[in-house]
Amino acid sequence: MRAYWYDRAGPAADVLNFGDLPDPEPGPGEVRVRTAFSAVNPTDVKRRSSGRELGKFSPIIPNNDGSGVIDKVGEGVNNARIGQRVWIFGAQHGRPHGTAAEFVVLPARQAVPLAGDVTLSQGACAGVPVVTAYHALFADGDISRKTVLVTGGTGRVGAYAVQLGTWGGARVIATCGSEENCAEAKSLGAAVALNYKEPNLKERIIEAAGGPVDRIVEVAFGANTGLLPDILKPNGTVATYASDAVPEPTFPFNQWMGNNVNIRMFTIYELGAQRQDEVLQAVSPLLNDDNLVHRVGERFAFEDVVKSHEAVEQGAVHGVAQIVVAPDLADR
Repeated sequence: MRAYWYDRAGPAADVLNFGDLPDPEPGPGEVRVRTAFSAVNPTDVKRRSSGRELGKFSPIIPNNDGSGVIDKVGEGVNNARIGQRVWIFGAQHGRPHGTAAEFVVLPARQAVPLAGDVTLSQGACAGVPVVTAYHALFADGDISRKTVLVTGGTGRVGAYAVQLGTWGGARVIATCGSEENCAEAKSLGAAVALNYKEPNLKERIIEAAGGPVDRIVEVAFGANTGLLPDILKPNGTVATYASDAVPEPTFPFNQWMGNNVNIRMFTIYELGAQRQDEVLQAVSPLLNDDNLVHRVGERFAFEDVVKSHEAVEQGAVHGVAQIVVAPDLADR
């Protein structure tokens, strides 16, 4: 099969190799997927640039998300799954082989069947961002009739959190970095969208919410620790999945403790299998156009995987960077 791989950390152009590798074979409990689309997330470029998993295995085929058609199953997997169209979740986490290849082998539970009206392109947009957004919103129970703040409301996770929060019956307030992005967040379902680069953000959030909010889905925890305790209700939850700008934050412990604040820091890769399965099964029926807008920011040919990684690393793709691995499957 044709594939990309790296065996050292560094810039995409320096470390990503392209060539032929042996076709992988599924083991017990696994399926093999003929890849239609591979998606590049920020986590994929971070893994490659840091080489954080090279001590566990090498070489590594990058990219966690994608979609395709199951063409082979391992022992213990029903043969009826052969021919299924699936979306792929977390293929490369804890394993050497991701979706930047013509075939990918992964646990059967992480190749989730697509509903008949969901295309392979739409399925490839989901994966890590949708699962992260869903868990952040619903891990602490029902959100109907609650007020939810989503920071970075047009980011890869944030855009899905706005949509899923609205679907879940919450009043969603989003913060974004430009007026254009604020308009987009409102088009995705946010009741209010606020430009966080303008002054008096705390006061504007409280005014928009009519007081502190019930829950916060937070993309920049460390940068916002001075803001969060003042805009969150007692017994509220901050669910945070990233803190890139301030990776070792400090925060006002006594103030947060006094308000019984729940700080939920998480990575969906380390959720227990049962919780992962609950989220995957809850999300899968929602992937059609009636529920979610999937934003394909840019499509790349399979020969341009390096360019796709560079574009994501530079923040040049608004939406998903999608690689067409099998053009003959692209319209399915």
